[in-house]
Amino acid sequence: MTFGKWAALVAGFVGAMALGVWIGPYLTNHEAIATSTPSAYRTESPTTATKNRQPASAKRVATRAATPVIAPSATELQAQLKPLLNKGADMNLASEGFRNGEQFAAVAHAARNTEIPFMLLKHRVLDEGKTLAAAIRESQPAISAETEATRAVAEARSDLARLAG
Repeated sequence: MTFGKWAALVAGFVGAMALGVWIGPYLTNHEAIATSTPSAYRTESPTTATKNRQPASAKRVATRAATPVIAPSATELQAQLKPLLNKGADMNLASEGFRNGEQFAAVAHAARNTEIPFMLLKHRVLDEGKTLAAAIRESQPAISAETEATRAVAEARSDLARLAG
């Protein structure tokens, strides 16, 4: 194979790759992506939503069990979450700035589960205003951020329910 043929072959592969990257978003099945959200967030698929329209009075209202509201500065919650953070962590500093205990516990569980530093997740959630899933995705793009965020919130709610009950 001559150098000219080899160069033409490489140029063809590079051109095909560039074309794929350029037109890929236009060929993606966006409906499949939209319905691939975790089941905890999914209410109904877009196709079912248009077929099964019911009057507002006939719809069932989905209710979830009320999560107890506990302040992030509560000593019981801080004692519960202390093992999740690094040894010697100042729990008052760690809990500072969170809206409620559930948000604090979810970030702590996510940090432990994903091995992302707690203070980095806290900064991205509180200071940058990102969702927990977006903060996880930015820190570790290789893992499923939505799954980890859902898992962390479930663990946080479990902790709060255990403290309240």
